[in-house]
Amino acid sequence: MQLPLLASTFVTVFLAELGDKTQLAIVTISGTSNRSGAVFAGSASALVLASLLGAGAGGSLASVIPPDALQLAASLGFLVIGGRLLLLAGRGEDDGSGGGGDGGAAAAAEADSDTPSV
Repeated sequence: MQLPLLASTFVTVFLAELGDKTQLAIVTISGTSNRSGAVFAGSASALVLASLLGAGAGGSLASVIPPDALQLAASLGFLVIGGRLLLLAGRGEDDGSGGGGDGGAAAAAEADSDTPSV
């Protein structure tokens, strides 16, 4: 086993998973149950299976498509996604939820505070 590859994969996945949807889902499920061991076992199993599928697909693709082309495609995909997010943020747009994930309540409250009461 190549220890540097193992370490870099661990660090990359660990940092990528911090604060993402998976972790938030686990916190939510764990908060509604007093069986945190079962939540851990279920979520760990799901992450292991998803990683196994990703590693298997990556190995299969690498046998058909050159690794440099796969890295270039992944890099371009991340650049496109990142560029789009930057453009949307620069224009002040969000995901369409109305502002900050609160359904526009913050904007409505701000607008109401500027309106003189009668």
